[in-house]
Amino acid sequence: MRKKVVVNDKMQKNYVYYLTEKPGHNFDPEFKPELTPKEMLELGVFGGKYMTDCQDEFPKDWFLKAKLCSEKHDPNLNFFGVNASQPLSVWRKKGWIHPDDPRGWFQWYCRYYMGRRHPDDKRQIKRWKAMKRHIAQIRKHCQPGDLNCRKKQRQALLHWAYDSRKI
Repeated sequence: MRKKVVVNDKMQKNYVYYLTEKPGHNFDPEFKPELTPKEMLELGVFGGKYMTDCQDEFPKDWFLKAKLCSEKHDPNLNFFGVNASQPLSVWRKKGWIHPDDPRGWFQWYCRYYMGRRHPDDKRQIKRWKAMKRHIAQIRKHCQPGDLNCRKKQRQALLHWAYDSRKI
């Protein structure tokens, strides 16, 4: 399987990549996300602003129930109703953005989920794994199932495909 994808949105023009795996299959054994991109969008992540101009790249059903806002970042659209994001400018300054995925980790994950494999995969998976420290903090400081405890950390975990509602 090798499918060509051409991206033309606000952040990329004529960017080409190839899908070499079936969607949702053949992930790196160290990468076990608890949420799919579709589930994340439906729950409410990134203040709804993240995926408003690049829907043509991904399956239409990802966006049927997605909580999106093309005008602005709206924390009320996030599952936990809080802002758990840093501006893209901070991500760029820290060197966390790969030029092929100018929107950051979630864009990488969406493309990985769809079947793209990329030289940046190992680094992104390492970053995903590092988020587990937030799970440990929630377990240490919150009663199981108390979704009002550490809402910002829980929302951040949702942004990284960890289902923090189950902690």
